[in-house]
Amino acid sequence: MASLVDTNILVYSFDARDNAKQRRADEVLRNGLLDGTVVLAHQCIVEFVAAVTRPRAELAGAPLLPLAEARLEAEELVALYPMLYPTRELVLTALRGTATYGLSWFDAHLWAYAEVYGVDEILSEDFTHGRHYGTVRAVNPFLSADGVHELPPLYSAAQNEERPARRVGSVTARRREPSSARPKRSPRTGS
Repeated sequence: MASLVDTNILVYSFDARDNAKQRRADEVLRNGLLDGTVVLAHQCIVEFVAAVTRPRAELAGAPLLPLAEARLEAEELVALYPMLYPTRELVLTALRGTATYGLSWFDAHLWAYAEVYGVDEILSEDFTHGRHYGTVRAVNPFLSADGVHELPPLYSAAQNEERPARRVGSVTARRREPSSARPKRSPRTGS
């Protein structure tokens, strides 16, 4: 199953202030690289560099990474993981996501990458864990072992058979109907 990794996972992998989240972020990225299931959005690389180079009061004004190091890490991420890039359809889908799901612009944009490119999951702590946004399920990889243990399947077997797989970089994703063929959702109810 393909998963789109949110910027917060990339940032936590370089943030030693929370050892548990840093270990989990490293595990998600390492496992995703080894089994070829993680993809990154162009947006996440841009946000990553901005987030890790921002001065932090709790670090006496120092950033998590100096700019030169952040650029090198960003280049490595681009080299290691399949990248998704914005398109006209993606921007229009993000606009619908802000209205339909009440997402912030950046979260709606991230969701739109997954929705348009046919990625099954978004791995992030910024979305409601287990909730489906359109055809994309949000998973918070930082929940403790005492949290939700198992999420419902994304689709029934019959629905999966109707959606032939396609490749996104080295990751297989479901083929989705064009957004114009999908039913519109009510901004208030999400259905």
